[in-house]
Amino acid sequence: GDKAFAEFLTDEIKEERKIQKHKSLPKMSGGWELEVHGTEAKLLRRVAGEKITVTFNINNSVPPSVEEEEEETQGQQKPDEQEPDITSTPNFVVEVIKDDTKQTLVLDCHYPEDEVGQEGEDESDIFTIREVSFQPTGESDWKETNYTLNTDSLDWALYDHLMDFLADRGVDNTFADELIELSTALEHQEYIKFLEDLKSFVKCQ
Repeated sequence: GDKAFAEFLTDEIKEERKIQKHKSLPKMSGGWELEVHGTEAKLLRRVAGEKITVTFNINNSVPPSVEEEEEETQGQQKPDEQEPDITSTPNFVVEVIKDDTKQTLVLDCHYPEDEVGQEGEDESDIFTIREVSFQPTGESDWKETNYTLNTDSLDWALYDHLMDFLADRGVDNTFADELIELSTALEHQEYIKFLEDLKSFVKCQ
């Protein structure tokens, strides 16, 4: 059984390498520096007295429903015939740290599931802000006791200002598009690495 499993993995790795779009991770425009720690990636940028970091994790970032929906709509077509492009749309957290304050403004953003791939609306944003809070700068653990603003019930004007605030710091639709590209490449890279590790593990007697 293990031998067959290892052979299957070898073929799978070959296939995945064939469809791998990026041999190295795509660059983000706008002067972002990238740090990657396993499945977590951090983008850093300095703007006039501020440090902006965007953190995301590729785990659970691939929406699961694509194939199921396709099968329902296409009357049980064989899934092998056309694999939908796998896209990673992770939640991401933007932190804005001003040099002269002890506070960090934290904006929790995500890609709404129904927005991806909808071009109908004019210039609608491809990501949304879900929550906003202040956190003490430099502390790794966030305080649950700090007020967190949920944007569901937010005044639209305030929400628009928050989106503009992010756009002024380089977090806009272009950034969000490039982030999907980067995250998808990173997810694929980690997936291939996982298959290779699994193969070594299975072969190990």
